[in-house]
Amino acid sequence: MAKDLERRRAIDTAATMYLAEEPLDMSLLAQRLGVSRATLYRWVGNHDELLGTVLAEATERTYRKAMIQASGQGPEYIVDVFSRVMRSVEASTELRALTKREPMAFIKLAMMPGPIESISASITAEILQSQVDAGQLTITLSPQVLGEALVRICDIHLYAPLLGGENAEIETALDLITLLLAHST
Repeated sequence: MAKDLERRRAIDTAATMYLAEEPLDMSLLAQRLGVSRATLYRWVGNHDELLGTVLAEATERTYRKAMIQASGQGPEYIVDVFSRVMRSVEASTELRALTKREPMAFIKLAMMPGPIESISASITAEILQSQVDAGQLTITLSPQVLGEALVRICDIHLYAPLLGGENAEIETALDLITLLLAHST
């Protein structure tokens, strides 16, 4: 139990550093927590694991807020949620600061299987299932498979600037989501 509390304290302190647009320096974090680097690593894993956890938690908060604010039903609601999530991510000064400092680490964390993709796909599957259960959507794929596909579409278009594109392609992602949902019924 004590280790869980210490892990939570380390994650919360790392999140505070992220929100302050500070680099996530493991030595500095250990110093702020009053522990050795070895202890910090035992609690939270390495830098990328900790950063992935911080970003996954921020991702979940972003989705939950978008779900509350979104309107419509069925495909309209789902597209509105994704629109709100992507626009929030694009506007995030904290994320912009991180991607400037550590673009390759972010690409690896955001676009490869891991905690960020996992929480995004899980919440998307939850949204899809809620719309199916409400009779607002019929899908032929499982919510998890369709959710993973929708998240990947969003990622590749949202993070286009990190992959050599000029701008995020949010409207393209939303058009593709709309098309996929229309053909899932």
